[in-house]
Amino acid sequence: MTAFRFALAAFLTMFLLGVQPALAAYDLPRTLTVSGTGEVKAAPDAATLSTGVVTQAPTAAQALQSNARAMTAVFDTLHRAGIADKDIQTSGISLSPQYGGKQGQPQHVVGYQVSNTVSVMIDKLDRVGPVIDALVAAGSNQIDGPNFTIADPKPLLAKAREEAVKDAIAKAQAYAAAAGVSLGAITSISDGGSDNAPVPMMRGVMSMAKAPETPVSAGEESLSAEVSITWEIH
Repeated sequence: MTAFRFALAAFLTMFLLGVQPALAAYDLPRTLTVSGTGEVKAAPDAATLSTGVVTQAPTAAQALQSNARAMTAVFDTLHRAGIADKDIQTSGISLSPQYGGKQGQPQHVVGYQVSNTVSVMIDKLDRVGPVIDALVAAGSNQIDGPNFTIADPKPLLAKAREEAVKDAIAKAQAYAAAAGVSLGAITSISDGGSDNAPVPMMRGVMSMAKAPETPVSAGEESLSAEVSITWEIH
């Protein structure tokens, strides 16, 4: 029995000595992963708004015809303001019955309501206020916006991504110095996404007495990007 135990111990010792170098070959490298963010602010150069007309009439046909006449005036106004057809898109048309009747009695249809709205892109900000005023004068009784944007955000987003990479590198260097290690080769870079977040600011006041042009303030937009970078550390 003693001989057997001796032989078993010798076998296990040889096995472990043979396996340890193999396991060492599969040791995973030590890494450091850091996220960085970048942000760029710029003044918007375009705006979108929603506008339309809500009409009511005793019959569905009358409500639809009345709405069509009013919306034709809205389209004509947009064209006179220099808005191209490609920048005008119908966003919704609805027809719904309107109910009425005395309290406690069955409700019945008393008329119909039609709503027609379009989304409008305005590529010159100095047109926004005058366009809103012209739309109201033409009969538009439904306006939502404006929402300001940057027509071509790609160059600014590229700058935000550069800032995100710089931020990640600075953080990684600080962490490595604090931990007493050195950064090695970058093993991966992943895009954490980007955000084009509008900051709409509308300051519109209409006085029926003086009827001044509706003032609009575009403010600025913030474009941000995030990146995650992994380094080997030694």
